[in-house]
Amino acid sequence: MNQKNIYIIDFDSTFTQVEALDELARISLKKHPEKEAIFKKIEDYTNLAMEGKLSFGESLAQRVKLLEATEDHLKQLITRLKKKVSASFSRNADFFKKHADEVLIVSGGFKEFITPVVSQYHIKKENIYANTFVTTGDGKIIDYDHSNPLSEEGGKVKLMQQLNLEGNLYGIGDGYSDFQLRESGLIKKFYAFTENISRESIVKKADHVTPSFDEFLYVNNLPRAISYPKNRILCLVIGEVNPESIALLKKDGFSIRHKTSFEEKYVADVHMLLLADGEKLTLDQLTRAVKLKTIGYLGQSKNKIDLNACTKQGVVVFDDLKSNPRNLTFIPKRMIDFMNTGTTHLSNNFPNLQLPRIEKSHRLIHIHQNVPGIMAKINTVFAKHDINIVGQFLMTNPEIGYAITDINSEYDKQLFKSLKKIEHTIKFRVLY
Repeated sequence: MNQKNIYIIDFDSTFTQVEALDELARISLKKHPEKEAIFKKIEDYTNLAMEGKLSFGESLAQRVKLLEATEDHLKQLITRLKKKVSASFSRNADFFKKHADEVLIVSGGFKEFITPVVSQYHIKKENIYANTFVTTGDGKIIDYDHSNPLSEEGGKVKLMQQLNLEGNLYGIGDGYSDFQLRESGLIKKFYAFTENISRESIVKKADHVTPSFDEFLYVNNLPRAISYPKNRILCLVIGEVNPESIALLKKDGFSIRHKTSFEEKYVADVHMLLLADGEKLTLDQLTRAVKLKTIGYLGQSKNKIDLNACTKQGVVVFDDLKSNPRNLTFIPKRMIDFMNTGTTHLSNNFPNLQLPRIEKSHRLIHIHQNVPGIMAKINTVFAKHDINIVGQFLMTNPEIGYAITDINSEYDKQLFKSLKKIEHTIKFRVLY
């Protein structure tokens, strides 16, 4: 009999982008004359505990004492935290809805602000384990419940021992208290979550480093909002490229490598290329870059890239014909938009197609030689697999056809195999 999977998720700097007590301090001490010095002390206590250099209990006691917070401050904090949910958790809200019985939030933070935030994601209140504040009659926070095991050093281990859960337990978090669950043998695997902060002392102890929740879902073959984690998409930046251009790509989650030349070790695995003005891409390199999907050129690509070969290979090219300074960001944005939505608007070699993202659907891209009858074959495949099409777009040029199909039904991998086998197919990919 298969054991049930249980997902134990941290809150601060994991489910949310920030440390909630640090944020609460910035609210409650907003008018305090020594606020910056106090903020620094609170952040230091947080980091020392997260890195395992200070007991959690001591860290928590010191932070709560410095807060000078009230219930009104908590209300402001909750509003702020709802806007600070980590992007990869936010876009995978459907996962939490479908797996509500298997998801636990286990945190050294406080229920008073955690519950209103995670409850939006269908996480059950009885599955939220955290500390609780002690307040006075007029709403001042003066202490916390010291009898709660989560207020102590090794609190997550103590709690999980008490719960004695049966099944395959997986832990996701950014701090030392999350790793302690693995060290104790109570969980099967520990995933170091690094979307918001990467602590070297924790990363090196993890079973797997997950730069996003998409990555966790992907490696565990669980349903997710995007088909392939962005951290696995290799974006190679070549030459003297402005840091602003690189920062945009990095912010969107792609795995960035910045090199002075197109090194041989990257040719077979690169998905995206951003080239500085003057850089060249040889036909041999292009032909062997079988995973390449898009090229951004920060200048005029004429005589630097074989556009015809790119088109035949299904590679979308965006370049800067007029050397416009704004294209430092414009070109990377076009690459990002293509990778995220399939939009080819203003590309140099592909049919011009501008697409919105359609929620609660899957988007499939089929690039093929422009010969008669391909769309009929594509739709025959969908019909054979009982796929309901909610939107379909086709644009062509003399060389290729570019078809986008949005479907709202579940599918199996045999559908992909069938679409790839259609004669004259150049490339096929699932966006989300």
